[in-house]
Amino acid sequence: MPTFTLHRFFSMGKHKAVFLDRDGTINVEVQYLSQVEDFQFIPGVPWALKRLKEAGYLLVVVTNQSGIGRGYYDEAALDSIHNHMHADLATFGAAIDACYFCPHHPEHGTGDYRQECGCRKPLPGMLQQAARDLDIDLAASFMVGDKLADVEAGLAAGCTSLLVLTGYGSEQVNELPEGVRAYPDLLAAAEAILKSGKRDKACRSGEEIGQS
Repeated sequence: MPTFTLHRFFSMGKHKAVFLDRDGTINVEVQYLSQVEDFQFIPGVPWALKRLKEAGYLLVVVTNQSGIGRGYYDEAALDSIHNHMHADLATFGAAIDACYFCPHHPEHGTGDYRQECGCRKPLPGMLQQAARDLDIDLAASFMVGDKLADVEAGLAAGCTSLLVLTGYGSEQVNELPEGVRAYPDLLAAAEAILKSGKRDKACRSGEEIGQS
């Protein structure tokens, strides 16, 4: 099962969400990031998250963290990084609603962390768990990441997937499934999501007018 921390509380009802990979999407890629001082936002990310929140999206991080399973760092170190991320975002007036992580690896994990789980991307387990926990409408939601595994996890969960060219994105863009679009960074991807939301509202308004 994926492990997670909730950052806020929610009322009942269907929610639309933007699922976000972390390393290479939100923060600058650092292999097996384990130190708070090595965490750095990719330029524009806080503003992108703030705009998505203001538009009514839940923001949910879904991140593979096999460094825990491999014994490179522990869950307390991961919590420290996420607490730092939340505090930094607050200074911009932005917030992430929940963070889910998969600590497993099928080959290189140690002890209970060595397993074939359903939460490690490209499998959709973290997204599906978040949907149950937070009452998220997956079909109305998006998955944004810098790896093909992120894209595939989103598609498997029934979301619309977008690739960003930060992190590993520029190396994997040619492997994208048909119909999946790539954007320079999270800020550009957020703009595309917001525009799609405006088009959906316009379509619904048109249908209502036509029925009146």
